[in-house]
Amino acid sequence: MEKKGLNEIRKLFLDFFQEKGHLVKPSYPLVPQNDKSLLLINAGMAPLKPYFSGTEVPPNERMATCQKCIRTGDIENVGKTARHATFFEMLGNFSFGDYFKEESIVWGWEFVTEHLKMPVDKLWASIYEEDEEAYEIWSKKIGISSERIVRLGKSDNFWEIGLGPCGPCSELYFDRGEKYGCGEADCKPGCECDRYVEFWNHVFTQFDKDEEGNYNLLPNPNIDTGMGLERVACIMQGVDSIFDIDTMRYILDKVCEATKTKYNVSEEKNTSIRIITDHIRSITFMVGDGILPSNEGRGYVLRRLLRRAARHGKMLGISKSFLHQLVDDVIKMYGETYMELTEKKEYIQKVIKVEEERFQETIHQGLEILNGYIEALKNDNTNILKGEYAFKLYDTYGFPLDLTREILEEEGLRVDDDGFEAEMTKQRQRARQARSGENAEGWKEDAFSELDKDIQTTFKGYEDLRGEGKVLALVLNNASVAEINKDEEAIVILDETPFYAEGGGQVGDLGSIYNEVFEATVMDTKPGINNRIHQTIKVNKGTLNIGDMVKTEVNETTRKSTARNHTATHLLHKALKEVVGEHVQQAGSLVTSERLRFDFTHFEGLTSQQVKEIEEKVNHQIMKSSEVAYLETTPVEAKKMGAEALFGEKYGEVVRVVKVGDYSIELCGGTHLKNSSEVGMFLIISEAGVASGVRRIEAVTGNEAYKYVKQQQGTIQRTGEILKTPVNNIINRIEAMIAEGKEKDREINKFKAQLASGATDEILKNAHLINGVRVIIEKVEVQNIDDLRKLGDALKEKIQSGAIVLACEVDGKVSFIATSTKDIVTKGVHAGNIVKEAAKIAGGGGGGRPDMAQAGGKNPEKIQEALEKAYEILKNQLNG
Repeated sequence: MEKKGLNEIRKLFLDFFQEKGHLVKPSYPLVPQNDKSLLLINAGMAPLKPYFSGTEVPPNERMATCQKCIRTGDIENVGKTARHATFFEMLGNFSFGDYFKEESIVWGWEFVTEHLKMPVDKLWASIYEEDEEAYEIWSKKIGISSERIVRLGKSDNFWEIGLGPCGPCSELYFDRGEKYGCGEADCKPGCECDRYVEFWNHVFTQFDKDEEGNYNLLPNPNIDTGMGLERVACIMQGVDSIFDIDTMRYILDKVCEATKTKYNVSEEKNTSIRIITDHIRSITFMVGDGILPSNEGRGYVLRRLLRRAARHGKMLGISKSFLHQLVDDVIKMYGETYMELTEKKEYIQKVIKVEEERFQETIHQGLEILNGYIEALKNDNTNILKGEYAFKLYDTYGFPLDLTREILEEEGLRVDDDGFEAEMTKQRQRARQARSGENAEGWKEDAFSELDKDIQTTFKGYEDLRGEGKVLALVLNNASVAEINKDEEAIVILDETPFYAEGGGQVGDLGSIYNEVFEATVMDTKPGINNRIHQTIKVNKGTLNIGDMVKTEVNETTRKSTARNHTATHLLHKALKEVVGEHVQQAGSLVTSERLRFDFTHFEGLTSQQVKEIEEKVNHQIMKSSEVAYLETTPVEAKKMGAEALFGEKYGEVVRVVKVGDYSIELCGGTHLKNSSEVGMFLIISEAGVASGVRRIEAVTGNEAYKYVKQQQGTIQRTGEILKTPVNNIINRIEAMIAEGKEKDREINKFKAQLASGATDEILKNAHLINGVRVIIEKVEVQNIDDLRKLGDALKEKIQSGAIVLACEVDGKVSFIATSTKDIVTKGVHAGNIVKEAAKIAGGGGGGRPDMAQAGGKNPEKIQEALEKAYEILKNQLNG
């Protein structure tokens, strides 16, 4: 069998199915589109679910993909076994009601025997035990002997998730030879040993399971196959581990170089090397698809992987960030196929480097604390770390729970998961609410999925704001209805509409729908499945029926204002790249008629000079009166033109390119102006951070910008009136007032020092002697803790040798300070221990160094008792 590289296998597969009439699509992003049931794409068919469920029409009845996938369910096994990985590629060919079992099996056999040239005598097939059709194809069409066709039960060879589409499976196996077997006489596919490797699963989706458990035949059955690319590469390259296939081994060797570690010297080091090798692939692809590290959702998955890899780098002796340097090696293996990695290389490296450096800042302290917990557990002969401690490591030091759990397991300990979850409840509440009502199975139907697939909407709103349309469907309270009446709120679907449906950050259009006997206000417009546009309306007059003709009218004022903000957003995006750097990528946006909000990837706040420069660049383009041009083309041609594509956006076979003069060019389906001058004016009103590595700019344009300027002018005018100075003298007046304030502060501090000097003399009269040591323990009247410290310093300077404990009450709270001269510290006095115990009596706590400490308390009425305790402790320390 001829060895083949991973990249070669991928190309052979896609070329083969293209010749069989399949539309070959590039891998979909790892971030699911319009699918709330998944955090990350974890299977080849996952992005195609709408086509299988019938909610969307596929671009072709035959498709083939190589889909990048992430799975972390068994992350604890990654690096420890030969096959587990968090990132993998899934080859798949799919049929949506076109060909079925015979073509799927015959083509699969043709590919593995004639193109991969696997030995026929090494191949076995499994089928669902009741699938006679598949048996006939394997035995008669393919010619495999019955001994090498294995019937397996429902748990192995029948695919179903709850209700809905399901069906039997047939899998191809490769026989690795007797040396990998268990030695049993009946060893065959389905056995738990390592001899037979399943590498290609063919799912025949031919049934629809109903709520009563019946399996009803689908009128148009589907084909969904999946072949793990890394697994088939193992077979083709004759290796036992995915870490030894060509692409993975290249990265693994680079990991060894970066960590100055040799592979296959110790199993402990091997595990760390393999974990880093696997995780850097996942990290690179996830960041390349626009995912950023965070403490929730897919961002948390990324953070877990990155910090786990960084920790294993530390175990190999790496004390600084290094993962970002391995991105080049991943791209060298995968960049030709996944061009987004090459295009975003610097950005990917920057994200990883910043996150790794953040972790490096806390990992040392976090590990020290965790090691302290581990030592305490062992001393107490217990093996469970409290959930609150694990949460502290997570919340304060950025330790993902999995990392804490992994370190504990290495010591034979475990974490109290329930306690951790209890601590997380409040933080996770928002996420749970956001997910409420989501469909974990992803196959459920609603009123829209039940509509005829021919019900589609043609959008006419680029050219016209008014038009006519025929009512194709009405949905009231999530049910399809034939008519709607006055005062009801419903969704109407027309055959043609000028109303723009919310998308790409732009809000949906508002306006009205009417005819001679009917009037309704359009309150929102959103996209529906299967190329439909949903207008949410409130009926003001009359009745609307399916089949009625209506006039449509978009609110021109709000549409024009929204277009101003959308065109300005494109100019802002370009200006950001010019001023801040090419690594800037859009991370989200909101375009309304009132304002625009633009989230972008960057790792520090913008300076005032940068904000000024960005604002000037955008306004310069507005003043140039550049034409805003539109062009429809293919994604490939758009990319050649230099059009900016956005992370995570789902683009069809035809895309719309928006150009603003020779300055900005982006893929965009939104509505825009005809000329940049129509923006009028662009003003940035805020710039701030919204998440790790994400900044946000908010801005206004047109009339809203004018109103903002007038508001600011009013504020300035009022400020001048309050300061009793002309507007053009406000800054001078404020500077003079600040100078006057500083002079008064100096006078006040001078007066306080004089008072303190007098106060110290009074306090010194009350000093005690303990074993010949001068001791001052007093409650004093001061304004704040800072004054208390200054008084303590003044007393310390005057007595030259001794110990001082002072307490005060400010705003109902207690403050303590303790200080002692160095010669007294050598006699056993410890200021930190004194205030720590004294503060406990006043309902507080604190501590510090032997020569200086401070503490606080909640109960002022306990001050005297606390000072008596301080005296007692001092006495014991000096008598010790």
